[in-house]
Amino acid sequence: MMRRALQSIQHYGMILFGACLLAFAYYHINYQNHLSEGGFVGLGLLAKYAFDVSPALMMLVLDIPLLLVAWLVKGRQFIWNTVIASLVFTGFYEAFEMFSPIVMDMSSMMPVASLLSGVLTGLGTGLVLRFGAATGGDDILTLLLSKYTGLTVGTVFLLMDVMVLSLSFWYVPMKEMIYTILAVFISSRVINWSMGKGAASTEEVQPAHGHGRVSLHHR
Repeated sequence: MMRRALQSIQHYGMILFGACLLAFAYYHINYQNHLSEGGFVGLGLLAKYAFDVSPALMMLVLDIPLLLVAWLVKGRQFIWNTVIASLVFTGFYEAFEMFSPIVMDMSSMMPVASLLSGVLTGLGTGLVLRFGAATGGDDILTLLLSKYTGLTVGTVFLLMDVMVLSLSFWYVPMKEMIYTILAVFISSRVINWSMGKGAASTEEVQPAHGHGRVSLHHR
């Protein structure tokens, strides 16, 4: 019983740490240094600029079907973990935005900003995924595509982000785009490393509440 409780604490602790690290990087590095966004956030911004559709509404429309698919494919424990990770990420991001005294202005050394963004977002995302959760629908889509295509999770993230960023060329400045793509590339490599260097692996976590096992299969 004690061992299972410790495993559960470690399991959720790593998810919380990953979500917190991701929020820290998105606010203090990406936002403060004007790096653009890929994934569903990027699609939300694209919908705003192209069709004047609310980014939040666009992301909700994209997230809901993938959450339903994930419920069927990965089970309720994965959804529960994802809800926790998403709430923690949102909570930390808002807390950093409202209260953080840290200003990381690296406008004069953008390659460093790209490097830090890639390392921290890659590590945060990789930890959340490795321990059986996601922070949004684009993470879920990435896991599903990785499973059924045989591509590593990091590679799928890279391809999706580059595709979204390519669609955003008409409103994102070239300099911002180049450094964002650099950050995305670094992040994809770090995600693969943090999930086992892209090798075929299965992470199984036995939760403490008896809902079964969370299994992630990657190639």
